Amino acid sequence: MKMQYVGAYLIRGDESTLETLLDVLEEQEVISRGNPDLFARAYRKFGVDDAEDLRARARTRPIAEAQRVFAFFAPSMTTESQNALLKTLEEPSAHALFFLIVPSPEMLLGTVRSRVQPLVIESTSLSEALVDARSFLNATPQKRLDMLKPLYEHDEDEGRDMGAVIAFLQALEQKFAREKPSKEWKEGLGAIYRARKFAGDKGSLLKALLEQVALLAPRI
Repeated sequence: MKMQYVGAYLIRGDESTLETLLDVLEEQEVISRGNPDLFARAYRKFGVDDAEDLRARARTRPIAEAQRVFAFFAPSMTTESQNALLKTLEEPSAHALFFLIVPSPEMLLGTVRSRVQPLVIESTSLSEALVDARSFLNATPQKRLDMLKPLYEHDEDEGRDMGAVIAFLQALEQKFAREKPSKEWKEGLGAIYRARKFAGDKGSLLKALLEQVALLAPRI
């Protein structure tokens, strides 16, 4: 099934995660290895020059696809390099898609994190064990609220299992990708996007974000 990605995504992982991501993108028919519109790199240290290089590449039009895909692992990033990358994220090209992999998202400036969506590409079985996406979408609103409790019962920043939360939201999004768009579908998908975007922010009200998903997502 072809997945649709837009903008920029942030992934927690190491250098091997880049290879996993490329496998996933190929399986989802987003882009394949060897495609001239794919830029994939594991940096030893991501500097200002690297950020400027990415910005220049992002401005070029794709050759074979509708968009260019930039997937890269950055084990460390200076404040200067993050600010340089921020310029690209603040003024994204309509033809560029970014996947940034870092060991710890907390290492990034808040301004950078605000411009990316969290993405989990490994161990999604954890979210399925906590909350099964199919069962969730088939349940009544009250049942959904009960099902979500394991995801936010530790509703403190240091106690959250964000990997399980984001993986669950991704599983929902994949279910929605198979449905015919409607008003209710758009409202539900909007709630999922908001939850994914803000759930990882320090001090965010995770319970409220997930409850919106439970109440707005239509039964499928």
